[in-house]
Amino acid sequence: MTRTHERTNAQDRSREGSRPQRKEPPEMTIGFIGLGIMGRPMAKNLLAAGHELVVHNRSDAAMEDLAAAGAATAASPREVAERAGIVLTMLPDGPDVEAVVLGEDGVAEGASAGTLLVDMSSIAPDVSRRLHAQLAEHDVAMLDAPVSGGEPGAIDGTLAFMVGGAEADVERAREILEIMGASVTHVGPIGAGNIAKLANQAIVAVNIAVLGEAAVLARSAGVDPASVIDAIRGGLAGSKVMEQKAPKMLAGEYAPGFRIDLHIKDLENALSTGHDSGAALPLTAAVREMMTAISVDGHAQDDHSALATYFEKLADRRISA
Repeated sequence: MTRTHERTNAQDRSREGSRPQRKEPPEMTIGFIGLGIMGRPMAKNLLAAGHELVVHNRSDAAMEDLAAAGAATAASPREVAERAGIVLTMLPDGPDVEAVVLGEDGVAEGASAGTLLVDMSSIAPDVSRRLHAQLAEHDVAMLDAPVSGGEPGAIDGTLAFMVGGAEADVERAREILEIMGASVTHVGPIGAGNIAKLANQAIVAVNIAVLGEAAVLARSAGVDPASVIDAIRGGLAGSKVMEQKAPKMLAGEYAPGFRIDLHIKDLENALSTGHDSGAALPLTAAVREMMTAISVDGHAQDDHSALATYFEKLADRRISA
């Protein structure tokens, strides 16, 4: 449903300035900024569902791909916000989101009163809260809605959304998010979505680490790691991490679905949030240091399942035959 916001006093009208006023319901067009490994298939799922989409990305190739699929393109984040009432962002880190939202020709410059920004990036919760406060000064609402599920989930439309923000804004965006994801969970106020994502990333990191460690154990002890994984996948140790990451480890092929350098960023945000809130995260810290080691060893752009190479190097044995 379209929300119309009436200004009733001179102070508000002054603050509004020359901000564009819409002539049609804003939800008729969705904006999407950030067409990387995750963003591109997510945007394509929205197009496949019949939504009108206007997109922007730093590289022209990604925009051309979406244009071929039926999306309109924009020259800047500002233009996206001028043409869409709900703007989705899927970007690498907090500074990227701040630049796209608050920078020159950013979303804030083009958004009208009533625009909803849904940031699906994985960033520090404090950044989400700061952006929310600044956008609220212009009657622009915001949700932080990071995802889990990696590239396969983005392609299949089975991502898990962890959402922070006002209940009414969550419901306004729910139908759109449900096209891209199998679950949409309202965790709490703004920033809560990214708190949930940091917890998720800590759990995933530790799971990948111990999976790699166990696979090296099997190989070192003279047993086929693939057979070991088959034997335990139906028990308590089975997990989505095992299903998605074990094949990469067994093949020794680490084409990125979610890169090591991005996971390091998430673990840094988790540790920083833990320090600020008084939560000790020793396992997260240990895996973060392992990731640092393999990043320095040339794996920063590889999939985070390349964490297994840390244990291969310690044992001087390869998991793959």
